[in-house]
Amino acid sequence: MEEMDSAATRLDAALKRLEVALEAHLARAGDPALLRAEISALVLDRAQIAGQLDEALAREQELQALADEASEALGSAIEEVRAALEPDERETGDGQG
Repeated sequence: MEEMDSAATRLDAALKRLEVALEAHLARAGDPALLRAEISALVLDRAQIAGQLDEALAREQELQALADEASEALGSAIEEVRAALEPDERETGDGQG
């Protein structure tokens, strides 16, 4: 009987240690339902931010294409102005105005 009492005492002590460890773990981890809600909110935020990033990148590509087009148009306009001014420079002879 002493062996049974000793085993029961050891089991009771082990269960108490397990309970203390579990309570400490839950205190560190927090409420599982709250953690799940926070994770869901983070996943939703991440999805929204990823969508916004995709939109911003698409808009950046559109703006870059427009900037390239404007740059080409400006370069063409500069060349046209230069070409238009060249005959005037030839007429003056030395190109100094």
